[in-house]
Amino acid sequence: MGKYFGTDGFRGEAGVKITAVHAFKVGRILGWYYGDRLGGKCRAVIGKDTRLSSYMLEYSLAAGLTSSGADAYIMHVTTTPSVSYVARCDGFDCGIMVSASHNPYYDNGIKLLNSSGEKMEDEVISLIERYLDGDFAPFGGKDIPFAAGNAVGRTVDYVSGRNRYIGHLISLATCSYKGLRIGLDGANGSAFSIARSVFDALGAKTFVIGDSPNGTNVNDGVGSTRIEALQNLVRQYSLDVGFAFDGDADRCIAVDERGEVVNGDKELYVLANYLSSRGELQNRSIVCTVMSNGGLISSLKNKQINCYLSDVGDKNVCDLMSKTGAVLGGESSGHVVFSKYETTGDGLVTAIILMEALADGKCALSRLLKGFKTLPQICVSVPVTDKEAAMCGVEELSKNLSKKLSVRMLVRPSGTERVIRVMAEGESEEDCSLACKIICSKITQNCG
Repeated sequence: MGKYFGTDGFRGEAGVKITAVHAFKVGRILGWYYGDRLGGKCRAVIGKDTRLSSYMLEYSLAAGLTSSGADAYIMHVTTTPSVSYVARCDGFDCGIMVSASHNPYYDNGIKLLNSSGEKMEDEVISLIERYLDGDFAPFGGKDIPFAAGNAVGRTVDYVSGRNRYIGHLISLATCSYKGLRIGLDGANGSAFSIARSVFDALGAKTFVIGDSPNGTNVNDGVGSTRIEALQNLVRQYSLDVGFAFDGDADRCIAVDERGEVVNGDKELYVLANYLSSRGELQNRSIVCTVMSNGGLISSLKNKQINCYLSDVGDKNVCDLMSKTGAVLGGESSGHVVFSKYETTGDGLVTAIILMEALADGKCALSRLLKGFKTLPQICVSVPVTDKEAAMCGVEELSKNLSKKLSVRMLVRPSGTERVIRVMAEGESEEDCSLACKIICSKITQNCG
């Protein structure tokens, strides 16, 4: 991770850690870099979520791009996967998404995608980091020149790109969902209207919450990280299934007909079996992460399906999928990637393919989870001010606890929030809880 960009973009408190000046400079360097490399005019597409500060960052990015001679195509409020889709399919040089995903409204972020709709290459991110720090050495020791005259770029309203993405989602379904009652939680974020549009078009009867964004309520009591709201909705109206998305809709957590949570690991189990039954699971393998529950690995092994393990982060998942040839990968958080349809996680695609699995199996979601057994696992996020100081001595302590308590432990600084993630997994929930308690105490002690 760099000084500004972490595992999922440049993220922090808007107006404090990430400002309009930062966004302007990111736009400046991207417009110059792609224009210079191509020997012409850069074309960039920009999307944003519903946060109040997203307008500030969106227009600052556009100003930076156009001042470097690039054209900025504005999709307005849309999802991160839609920006990826449009960047890839409409021939853009890069895509930019303004969002802090599942973070609270006062945070915001900038996610960068290349022309293939994938996370931008590390060498470009490194160049941006240097420019943000005022290091002009890569540019001949001088600041990037401003465009002038007819070389100045322009902004283009590109809502048509979002509409084309919606059409793409609808085209993935192979049957009508008429007669099915589906709960949708838009998290008051990017999917607040798109999700309803897609599932209404597919014939479902939709019940929607988290569809009234006001700039400050994204992820507030709703969404994939506040799943209780969707559970209550499914139970209250006896719905067939429910899907909750996060702020930028690149993840999806499901709720079955009983109101029970179906997290990313359980989704992967259902989806792997579905693709396998159709002969579409390449090499009978999927990619999951070191945070995935061991129960997923053993349950799929019983189905003769192998799991490759990647580091946390959908970029790492995608990289390992590409390396191994796996067509399915994901994280327990609900980031799921289907290489047949996309180059990044897409919560709406996940929801549609889960619906396809339901239609194919002609049964409830809970029935598709038959054979899945979860190991006791406890995950805790410890707020910290200094991640490096917080980790002092923690790695050695976690190794000792793993041996002593017979638990699998993973302790890592978050790449998107000011927290340390602590996970313990084993046969005994009591031992997992004790291990987490000891590690969390050590982290808190380190932070004073």
